[in-house]
Amino acid sequence: MDATNDASLTGDLEALQAAFPAEWREPPLGLEGVAAWEGENGARLPEPYRTFIAEVANGSSLGPPEDGGLLPLGWLPPGWPDQGDRIPGAAFPLDHAWHWEDEIDSTPDSDQRIADVYNHGSIVLGTDDELSYWLLVLTGTQRGKIWFVADVGASPYPGPEAIGFIEWVQRWQTGAGW
Repeated sequence: MDATNDASLTGDLEALQAAFPAEWREPPLGLEGVAAWEGENGARLPEPYRTFIAEVANGSSLGPPEDGGLLPLGWLPPGWPDQGDRIPGAAFPLDHAWHWEDEIDSTPDSDQRIADVYNHGSIVLGTDDELSYWLLVLTGTQRGKIWFVADVGASPYPGPEAIGFIEWVQRWQTGAGW
């Protein structure tokens, strides 16, 4: 990593530390814990999320989303729809919004694609209402971006272009567009 990226990551981590007060943070995983999770799941976490959970906090009961906070790495919120096995290292299947509720006919292919949206190429950051979920994409063209998935469809947040983890936290903190 070059000095510019180091400075940018340092600034991002300082902003994240300020956003998540120490008394609300879960203990960080450490670099070995993160590397173990990545090895088990076949995916490398994007920065600054990776360093945040390794060095600052592996989740927080205060923070985005407001209903339950930021989940620890690999956790699923109560009410998560059972769509089969989660495979964080598999290809995330979308690069643009898809509202499956608008489709007239459901096919086995579309049912599998919906399951893939829920389970492939992402981690779950949390839920707003146990009907809709925030994902951080780990693979493909949307790597490092935040997506919003619900029972009606999935879309980049805030749409049509997705933002990254630090911008998502900043939007939550300021209430801008949340």
